[in-house]
Amino acid sequence: MFYLNQLGMICALGDNHAEISRRLFAGDSGVAMTRRYSPERELALGCVESLLPDIESLPLKHRSRNNQLALAALAQIRPQVDAAIQRFGANRVAIVLGTSTSGIAQTEAAFRYRLVNGELPADFSYAQQEMASPTAMLATELGVSGPSYVHSSACASSAKAMASAARLLKMGICDAVLTGGVDSLCAFTIAGFAALESVSAARCNPFSANRNGINIGEGAALFLMTGAEATVSLRGWGESSDGYHISAPDPSGNGARIAMEQALARAGLKPGQCDYVNLHGTATQQNDAMEGRAIAALFGDQVALSSTKPFTGHALGAAGAVEAGLCWLAMQDSNPQGYLPPHLWDGVRDLQLPQLNLQAVGARLGHPLRSALSNSFAFGGANASLVLERE
Repeated sequence: MFYLNQLGMICALGDNHAEISRRLFAGDSGVAMTRRYSPERELALGCVESLLPDIESLPLKHRSRNNQLALAALAQIRPQVDAAIQRFGANRVAIVLGTSTSGIAQTEAAFRYRLVNGELPADFSYAQQEMASPTAMLATELGVSGPSYVHSSACASSAKAMASAARLLKMGICDAVLTGGVDSLCAFTIAGFAALESVSAARCNPFSANRNGINIGEGAALFLMTGAEATVSLRGWGESSDGYHISAPDPSGNGARIAMEQALARAGLKPGQCDYVNLHGTATQQNDAMEGRAIAALFGDQVALSSTKPFTGHALGAAGAVEAGLCWLAMQDSNPQGYLPPHLWDGVRDLQLPQLNLQAVGARLGHPLRSALSNSFAFGGANASLVLERE
């Protein structure tokens, strides 16, 4: 069994369990209007506003906002991670994360400097934007020598990282894994999605007839995964590849359905035994249509559903871990009535989509949330689904 013993998380909703949970269940979105990363256009973004750790003591190659977010999440669970290292040994602790931006924001700043000064700044290192930077930094910070690597498969990155972490434990390669994801906002990412006409100027509106695009967000969620019994386990995972289009999902939803079916089968659950599904729910026309069809085909219209991206923004490579983190929080003993993450939208149903059981603020099961499936569907048809279960 693969238990999610601890969670450190920072996102647009806050930087501690109590604040994130309070805002989530109250329907208090962390997405806000800003020009911070798009001076010519105000956009709704899921920015982290918390004070981040100082990184001046780190080697230059590890200094980035992305790594600051990772350190902020680590700080919340550092004693438990250190205890695992002490117990199992540095060579038996792995680090597997997902990211898509890494330190690209530092490269943006360096090129802006060069336009003015004719040379790159002294505090810039190309290694800051390498995808493996977060795991390399954390391995150095923690002094571990087990397997350390990054998944970078767009929006499915950290969900795939968590599946990989479970496989490492299953194979006996390590005894503990620090796993999850981290991504930071930058102008490059926002400009890219804007060029695809996928960005909404206002808070995103998933599964609405009026949906018109995503909000980009940032954050980090780090789990300590071991075989030691805890409240929540990663019971199942499923992965598939559409091979359909570089950015558009397969309209049939077949690849998404395969990932969900695999995750449920590995968890030993039938669709009717799943209490809640955290939708990928980006609020783009094509993704919501595809996911709606896949959900209806597998679950019908009864399973409780919501997209939490209107709370956090779409954290891209960190989205799978952040959303698994929200499910993890909803499964804790502090939520005995099983309040569910609500679905924030305008309530205008798209009549072209199947009828879906989207949850309003205050919706609850009346008992603890026992099982949740969380979806991450990425560009290039990279699909991943995770099943978390309360033990």
